[in-house]
Amino acid sequence: MSSLSAAAAAEADATPLDETYRVMANAIRALSMDAVERAKSGHPGMPLGMADVATVLFARHLAFDPKHPTWPDRDRFVLSAGHGSMLLYSLLYLTGYEAITIDQLRLFRQMGSLTAGHPEADASHGIETTTGPLGQGFANAVGMALAERSMNARFGDGLVDHFTYVIASDGDLMEGISHEAASLAGHMKLNRLIVLFDDNGISIDGPTSLTVSDDTPARFRALGWDVTVVDGHDMSAVDQALTQARASDKPSLICCRTVIGFGAPTKAGSESSHGAPLGADEIEGVRQAIDWPHAPFEVPDPILRQWRAVGAAGQTERQAWEARLAAAEPERREAFQAAFDGRLPEDLDWHIAHYKREAIAEQPKLATRQASGEVLAMLLPKIPALIGGSADLTGSNSAKPKGAAQAVSPEDYSGQFVHYGVREHAMGAMMNGLALHGGCIPYGGTFLIFSDYCRPAIRLSAMMKQRVVYVMTHDSIGLGEDGPTHQPIEQISSLRCVPGLTVMRPADAVETAECWEIALKQVDGPSLLALTRQSVPMQRLQHTDENLSARGAYVLADSPNPKVTIIATGSEVAIAIGARELLEADGIAVRVVSMPCARLFDEQPKAYRDSVIDGSTLLVAVEAGIRQGWGNYIGREGIFIGMSYFGASAPYPELYKHFGITSNAIAEAVKLRFN
Repeated sequence: MSSLSAAAAAEADATPLDETYRVMANAIRALSMDAVERAKSGHPGMPLGMADVATVLFARHLAFDPKHPTWPDRDRFVLSAGHGSMLLYSLLYLTGYEAITIDQLRLFRQMGSLTAGHPEADASHGIETTTGPLGQGFANAVGMALAERSMNARFGDGLVDHFTYVIASDGDLMEGISHEAASLAGHMKLNRLIVLFDDNGISIDGPTSLTVSDDTPARFRALGWDVTVVDGHDMSAVDQALTQARASDKPSLICCRTVIGFGAPTKAGSESSHGAPLGADEIEGVRQAIDWPHAPFEVPDPILRQWRAVGAAGQTERQAWEARLAAAEPERREAFQAAFDGRLPEDLDWHIAHYKREAIAEQPKLATRQASGEVLAMLLPKIPALIGGSADLTGSNSAKPKGAAQAVSPEDYSGQFVHYGVREHAMGAMMNGLALHGGCIPYGGTFLIFSDYCRPAIRLSAMMKQRVVYVMTHDSIGLGEDGPTHQPIEQISSLRCVPGLTVMRPADAVETAECWEIALKQVDGPSLLALTRQSVPMQRLQHTDENLSARGAYVLADSPNPKVTIIATGSEVAIAIGARELLEADGIAVRVVSMPCARLFDEQPKAYRDSVIDGSTLLVAVEAGIRQGWGNYIGREGIFIGMSYFGASAPYPELYKHFGITSNAIAEAVKLRFN
């Protein structure tokens, strides 16, 4: 338990916490409102209201060390109500994080500063994750708490034994994602998760009574949580609730009744203090109300020393943990460090090459989702940090190979597979939490059409540069009879628009293995594998150890002096090869390019790109999706064979014929250009 010095802690136990810590909380209030006022932008209400709660948490319970901010067994603190970021920045400055200086507080919300309006993640500066979109941080924290239990099951209490704390707002608990995540957290009995709910009864539009009449404590109790309701300005009550929560065998929700804009003469308790600077008169009123006569951004030395003592107190716990790590058995210590470093097996390339060699020798006709399952069956035993899951589509996604991954359960967290249930929103955000925590490489499966449910989390994966693997199957009209509600048409193109997201659509088992290798090695961003429901023939006929998919696109089949270049992805590569055979029979030389990943191809040198896609030939793109994005490769005059509207319900061969995505249709479209 992080705390003040032993003497100060003894004094705190002998006197009411309100007397001991109130002035420290007021430092948070002053810095927060001053920074928002200087920026002429921001959200002062929450920091003013939650300063007392945050002070008790940081001074009495949170295990952290500003001098070593990323030590693995620290407690995690997630500000899910990320709009109140000045609360966090004030705490980071006060407790001694070197990068967050008083000048950085003055630069709040300014270009190039470390103090963004809604920070995402930078653990080296004390920001685990805060997230702007409400509810995401809540679900991230559930993922972090799951990661802690998973790592604890692997390495024991001596190396992994910490809590995840969250400050969440009314908005967080209104968003549907928090309902999904809270339900799973309760089911999984993630008792190292403690959520401090800023229950101030105010939203942007006004009182929350405009839109909410939930009994929040009853709802969370029904979800399997331990719930306490306290006055958020009674520090002793908050401290007691946190102590109780730490001893619970369930996740805990502490409903902290607070006053938004605490101390503001006319704006306290009102939506007017939520998302705009208070103004000079209100700030002066707050200063009088909290007895803070100091100038803007000024914290008296005695108060700053108290806060710096809080930050320094964590060194003892961190050093004790380091001693336990040093004393651990060499094999266990190495495995722990490898997990938190995100290292992959040194022989990963060999195993991927071995799988490719066998696939080429056997020439199986597999759905790429099945090939993905085979690759996972090989990878899971070799990468203990790989934590998979599925949103109630485990078999359909081939996400849990038989015998390769034990499921995580409330009784046993040592497994490598999470049954997320029908909770795609929470699954995506929880995977971000697993990755942010460290020690875990998460992947999760659902149908590609439901990537829309995961979209906010996918975007944040990319923004925070987290290694998260989204396994999205049933990637086109090729899923057949389930019809247009389930058939992705625009999803692939729209996902390719997300900066930093590596979208891969492999054509066969070999490319699927290569795409998994790419995803695992990409440590600074997420990947998405779009995989078929239907079986596809092998396209790669000759083995090479080189990962050709890592170039984004490559020449799969060629002819001397080609007149046509057909570029295709996924299941349509086989259709392109069939068109090539028809056209070659008519004397038209054709090159076929497989493009599993447009982003990786775009990153190649121009000479390579020009060598693959010859602009002097007739350019054709084939994909069972919309044309958007393909103009980059085929121009305005190129031929696009794909979809222009939603699909239909029928067996998939009939659908491909109906929508004109066939070898014959490609050949006829090309021949029209040569007549």
